[in-house]
Amino acid sequence: MNINSPIEKISFCNFNFYIKRDDLLGEINGNKARKLYHYLLKKYPKNQRFISFGSSQSNALLALSIFCRQNNYQLFFVCEKLSSFLEQNPHGNYALALKNKATIIQNIDFSHRREKALSLKQEKDIFIEEGVANKEVEAGFIHLAKEIDQQSRSLNLDFDIFLPSGTGTSAAFLAKHSKSKVFTCACVGDEIYLKKQILTLDPYYDFSNLYILKLPKKYHFAKPYLEFYKLYLMLKQECNIEFDLLYDMLGIKTLMYYQTTFKKPILYIHQGGIIGNESMLERYKRKFAHL
Repeated sequence: MNINSPIEKISFCNFNFYIKRDDLLGEINGNKARKLYHYLLKKYPKNQRFISFGSSQSNALLALSIFCRQNNYQLFFVCEKLSSFLEQNPHGNYALALKNKATIIQNIDFSHRREKALSLKQEKDIFIEEGVANKEVEAGFIHLAKEIDQQSRSLNLDFDIFLPSGTGTSAAFLAKHSKSKVFTCACVGDEIYLKKQILTLDPYYDFSNLYILKLPKKYHFAKPYLEFYKLYLMLKQECNIEFDLLYDMLGIKTLMYYQTTFKKPILYIHQGGIIGNESMLERYKRKFAHL
């Protein structure tokens, strides 16, 4: 798995910034490539079992299924009860995970899918938290911080770094090891919820280099917003880069809102996940029939 990505300069709506193209890392890309770096370095026996849980369309499901397929491991992934539409019309990350031989289990007997996943765990199984939010993934962000530092010196630029957050794992560990200031925004819940997520990961986390920006307005995670779809198309056309509809649209809207407050050139981390756009675009078409 390649773990080095280029930095490109782009201009969008007369705002110039740089982008770290982690979406180009390969079959496993974005923050999931960074998160799985630790597990890639380890040598497990053939058919090693990995247990995880989350959404049936999550990027983590797809990345873990690819990782296990590539290394002859087994993935058991617990998700919510599937809709009849998805069961009859497999698509997106769910369909690709099935193709990668992942065993996907619906939670119908526990109050939370994490409890169901834990009930499956055997002694030698590797348990992966939702979104691959494990303490062990820190190794990948130590590597990322060093990589950005080397590229910054080569470009003779001193960056402020920005990336949107789900669990906050990527932003927290990058900020911990980065020489640059790291800014983020909460895509799931609000700033208080994001801080709680990070403290669950690391109860003694020091937020001194992580700046959580307040969202310009409230959005519900994974809900299709027409303004996000329009932004997605504009970015694709103007920058010739496809971004993720779930995290990047809110991330870039937040970045644009605060653009005048940054003192240094911005480095935006593209965290991949664009395969998940297939299922999101279907949802947009169903909600906005005129698209």
